[in-house]
Amino acid sequence: MCGIAGIIDLRGRRNPDPATVERMADAIWHRGPDEDGYLFRPGFGFASRRLSIVGLGDGRQPIFNEDQTVAVVYNGELFNYRERKVELEAKGHVFRTHTDTELIVHLYEEYGEDVFTQLKGQFAVALVDFNKRTIFLGRDRVGICPLHWSRQGDWVYFGSEIKSLVASGDVPVSADARGLNHVFTFFAMGTRRTMFEGVQSILPGHYLKIAFRADGAPAEIVERRYWDFDFPDAGDEIDAPYNTTHLVDEFEEKFARSVELRLRADVPVVGYLSGGVDSAYVLATASRLRGRPLPSFTIQVPGKGLDETSDALMTARHIGSLPTILTSDANVISNTYARLIASADSPVIDTSCAALWCLSQEVRNQGYKVALTGEGSDEAFGGYIWFKLRQMSYWMDIAGYRGSDVLNRGVRRMMAPYASMADMKRNDDLSGRAHAQALIYHLVGQSAHRYFSADLKDRIGGHVPYEDVPLDLERMRRWSPLNQSLYFGYKVHLAGLLLNHKGDRVAMANSVETRYPFLDEDFIAFTSKLAPRWKLRGVRNDKYILRQAASRVLPKEVALRPKGMFRAPLAESFFLDPPPYVRDLMSREALLKTGYFDPDTVLQDMQQVASGNGSKVNVFLKMGLSGVLSTQLWHHINIGGGLCDLPELSPRPQVERPPLPPKAA
Repeated sequence: MCGIAGIIDLRGRRNPDPATVERMADAIWHRGPDEDGYLFRPGFGFASRRLSIVGLGDGRQPIFNEDQTVAVVYNGELFNYRERKVELEAKGHVFRTHTDTELIVHLYEEYGEDVFTQLKGQFAVALVDFNKRTIFLGRDRVGICPLHWSRQGDWVYFGSEIKSLVASGDVPVSADARGLNHVFTFFAMGTRRTMFEGVQSILPGHYLKIAFRADGAPAEIVERRYWDFDFPDAGDEIDAPYNTTHLVDEFEEKFARSVELRLRADVPVVGYLSGGVDSAYVLATASRLRGRPLPSFTIQVPGKGLDETSDALMTARHIGSLPTILTSDANVISNTYARLIASADSPVIDTSCAALWCLSQEVRNQGYKVALTGEGSDEAFGGYIWFKLRQMSYWMDIAGYRGSDVLNRGVRRMMAPYASMADMKRNDDLSGRAHAQALIYHLVGQSAHRYFSADLKDRIGGHVPYEDVPLDLERMRRWSPLNQSLYFGYKVHLAGLLLNHKGDRVAMANSVETRYPFLDEDFIAFTSKLAPRWKLRGVRNDKYILRQAASRVLPKEVALRPKGMFRAPLAESFFLDPPPYVRDLMSREALLKTGYFDPDTVLQDMQQVASGNGSKVNVFLKMGLSGVLSTQLWHHINIGGGLCDLPELSPRPQVERPPLPPKAA
């Protein structure tokens, strides 16, 4: 993967300042330390920072077509590059490089604006058609590769990370209050909205089209969707009540194809390994296809209910993988958090993201650039506990009356009575119904109600984050209740947390590309068509078909092991023995200076945790305290400074490496 950035004059005539574009590229050097490349023409300037993985010797960007009428800079991987290259060469296209990037310009020649439907993989693209004087900015289907943009007058600034836009000096930096409300509701940012006022994310499965006008007037910025998740109408799903073996065979075949594609690289590939079945099945399948075990990387989080090391090592021994174990305790998390927030361009509530930041650093320190992970499985098969809890009440939906939604709102009101029944119904209506995630998002949201300052609440106004979630409600109403909630999870939790704070940002901060076999578009299409009982069977049997397939290649105790959430200590990571920067950021003076939070309630709850009485603060308010700290950090790094002195060097986590350097796949 790489990083891209650029400036576009909507009038199509002025020349962007090359020094500004170079600063934008320098800000994302970590995304592509191997090479840089630039393209300047009247009307635009493009930049690329390359992390070379395919076509190591001749993949410098920009890449042109044969007559140089089409050019592209791009971040990502097109996994079916070999097959499509043969197909295009048979049609007369001439390839000059060995990189997958070149596929894009030739596919554009064939398919024009429909090019994005032809790209298979993970990508963010900036493409220019010189003849048509048109620029496209596009993003992959599920949101693996980020792409942000901002309009400033008649100029558009874009980049893989927001820090690239800020580096231009032309994009003002201020907090989007409604963006902060996203963080304190969804603990994720998966929509167009960001933490920066006036900066947007291009949605997964979407692209922007900018066609310069002949009269020199500013071009219109047109957003178009080329793909979305889809499910069959309820009752039309694929079922096989009498032929389980056949369906599991098909599942296994499609997943193996997805893994095989993601093993394609001109550099070694390794795997992340937790204690769960998802990463275990990825690693087992990849090792079988390669004919030798892939090295594995595991996080150890000390503490009861947190440490998955023994489970991960059981899987590693079965596969024959040489494991690296990185210990991430509260000190490591606290010491890493500033770098995490700087990498994410956003506050991050989930403290385990800091552990993943350290893990990707260790992957890179051992000389690797590519890692396979198990993200996307829980979204496909209802693996999280909220899917199981919601499953128990669907029987109440009778003849069009959604009794389970009414019960869900009652439970939310009982557990955290800060919102009215009318407000909760409004949120449910905006998202199609009371989804499986509604309870946890309501519980997370209590920290916003408790900690936000009166001024911040005024700035948010009546807006709620659910208004920003891009859902196709008309289609969604036809699907089974489980599939409706899976769709909502793909849109919010997957794109905003797993692929952002836990995925691209923490990996690419250390120049590591993560790949996701469960998010292959063909595999998603197959699993989406399965009847709900093949995903979640009853309350206990989650990921049913996955576990059936995994039982063929893994020990039963691994394949059938109950789902465990990968998590790390919350507020305790920072406040039991706070380092100086935490004390400074959470001081009354600093809280008043930023103005986002009410100092009295924040300091009251923080003192409870610091004094060892954390049990008096519920787990969701502890998440909120982590959110307060990370927001203060975000403000210090991006807006004001002057709140604290961040440590220049942090103690490195303890790492247990294999006795011999592993030979990666």
